[in-house]
Amino acid sequence: MTADACEQLAAACDRLAARTPSPSRFLRDLGHEVAGVRRGPFWFLDAGSGGSNRVRGRGFRRHVDDGTEGQARHFAGIVSVAARVGPRVTRWLSIHVGRDAPDSADGRLTDLAVDFVRSVRSGELPLSDAGDWVRSRLCAGAPSVRRR
Repeated sequence: MTADACEQLAAACDRLAARTPSPSRFLRDLGHEVAGVRRGPFWFLDAGSGGSNRVRGRGFRRHVDDGTEGQARHFAGIVSVAARVGPRVTRWLSIHVGRDAPDSADGRLTDLAVDFVRSVRSGELPLSDAGDWVRSRLCAGAPSVRRR
């Protein structure tokens, strides 16, 4: 049985954390692997176009599920942007350019992505715990600890 998109997002965090010691690189690589946002200087073109659904599917908690198969892309894309321009600017862009109302599923997912970036950058969230963070806060019906 294939894992749902939320679990695939969490597993991507686990993989990247195991091979990427830098929080900034981890955040950019997550955006690349899950949302198709390039690593180089033209990242903004991919982010501005919404990236690509490299991980399609469902599995997200109701409060962050907009009914599409693109929530993993949305989360990772927001993470990728926030890693480059900062959480405040990213949230503003999401609301005013992306039209993601703060009280919508996408708005709540954006807020969680911004919190994720802040926590990873500050060291409050060790990279080794990033996958479990996703599982416990975003995934519907998933256990709060990594599956071994």
